[in-house]
Amino acid sequence: MIIIPARIGSSRFPNKVLADIGGVPMVVRTAMAVASIDRVVIATDSQEVIEIANTYNIDAVMTASTHQSGTDRIYEAVEQLGLADEEIIINVQGDEPFIEVEVVEAIYTLTQRNQTNPSIMMNSCYKAISNPYADDPNIVKVVTDSKDHALYFSRSKLPYPRDHHFDDYKGHLGIYGFTVASLRLFCSLPPAPLESIEKLEQLRALYHGYRVAMCEVATESFGIDTQEDLERALKHHRL
Repeated sequence: MIIIPARIGSSRFPNKVLADIGGVPMVVRTAMAVASIDRVVIATDSQEVIEIANTYNIDAVMTASTHQSGTDRIYEAVEQLGLADEEIIINVQGDEPFIEVEVVEAIYTLTQRNQTNPSIMMNSCYKAISNPYADDPNIVKVVTDSKDHALYFSRSKLPYPRDHHFDDYKGHLGIYGFTVASLRLFCSLPPAPLESIEKLEQLRALYHGYRVAMCEVATESFGIDTQEDLERALKHHRL
C-alpha cells in the first residue's frame, strides 16, 4: 500500500498540498502518479483534503493534527486500516507530483527484499547530484557503506572534500518503504538528538542502531517546498 501524508499547514508554503498542478491539486496529482503500483491512501489532518480526494475517487483517512512527522501520520492511518504486520507500506510525500513510477517501484522491490531482515528498519533511495547542488541545505545528502546501507544523512555537504574536488554526491529522496511491523517499531522509538538537530526523522533509525537500506534511482522529480519550487516544476514539466 502507498500512503501519502498530507498535512494542510506549511510555514513556507501554506496549503501547498492543494496547490494547482495543471488543474489538479498537488496531493491528488501525486496520488495519480503512483496509482498504478498499488492501492493509494491519503492520510491528512484536513476535511477539505478528504473531500477533494473523494471527488477524484481516491481513498483518504483523517488523522490527528498533532503529528510531528509524516511517518507518524501514516502509522495512524495504518492502525485505522487494520493492516497486517507483513504488509509493505510505501510513504510517498504529498509534494512529489512528478515522481516517476519506476522510483517508487524500486523502493517497493527493495522493501520486499528486506522484508524479513530485522536489522533493516527503513528502505529508501538517492539520486546522483553534482557538487554545486550538494551545497543546498534543502537537498539532503546521504553516504552509504559497501552494501548501500546509509551511514548518515545530513543537510550539510557530505562527505566533505578536504583535499580534492569531489562530484559524486548522493541526494536523498524522502520516499520510504516499511513493513507495518517495522513502521510500528520506528514510531515507538523516542526521537533522536541528531534527528532534532538536522530535522531529518530517518536519523532516528540510525541513532537507535537500525539500518536504512538504500538504492540509486534516476529521477527528475523533486519535492516542492516553496512557491518558487512550484513555479520551477511547472516550467520544467510544461504544465
